[in-house]
Amino acid sequence: MEDLLYIAAIVLVILWAIGFFVYSTTALIHVLLVLAVIAIVLRVIKGKKI
Repeated sequence: MEDLLYIAAIVLVILWAIGFFVYSTTALIHVLLVLAVIAIVLRVIKGKKI
């Protein structure tokens, strides 16, 4: 499940970057960025214990 969260965050960051540089900036693109950042922060906080 944690890997899925990480993959979703990466995909959202890529989609945001594409949207930011290719299309006009809209609220949806920034929502995707915020969701990706939240997912990455959760991944770091929950990090796997080695």
